[in-house]
Amino acid sequence: MAHVRRKFVDVHRAQGSAIADEAIKRIAQLYAVEKAVRGSPADKRVDIRQAQAKPIFDDLEAWLHAQLPSISGKSPLAGAIRYALTRMARLRPYLDHGILELDNNTAERAMRSVAIGRKNYLFVGSQTGGKAAAIAYTLIETAKLNGIDPQAWLADTLARIPDYKINRVDDLLPWKNAP
Repeated sequence: MAHVRRKFVDVHRAQGSAIADEAIKRIAQLYAVEKAVRGSPADKRVDIRQAQAKPIFDDLEAWLHAQLPSISGKSPLAGAIRYALTRMARLRPYLDHGILELDNNTAERAMRSVAIGRKNYLFVGSQTGGKAAAIAYTLIETAKLNGIDPQAWLADTLARIPDYKINRVDDLLPWKNAP
């Protein structure tokens, strides 16, 4: 949804379109519902989304369909509306599943450090080195997402591994050590 919103923001900035502004406001209502349920259990999120976000989502989709015939098909606004409409079916499952998010911003933020250093990582030495780097980045970002200091967690985990039972290695994962 963040990408859908961005298309309308770009059109609104460039043209001052009232339709783009209205789309941004409707999408903001969906994000307001998400802000209210953030941190809640999945079943509660589904209940609130069904009661509050689903009518907004359905109305947004119907409204976008209604706006499209009234504007030039080659305009950037029409492109933004078509972009949104083609993604609505793929966005809809978040309403029924409490573990899904309205957008993937959290995952994108977690990958930002990798993307920023992409050129530095081109020469990791070998394919094996690349796999090792990917594993390390995954562990570090997972620790961060679970509110754990990655350096302290890695130091503790690496110190415990030699004497740890292989069938209990899952106990060392970051979410098992979350505060």
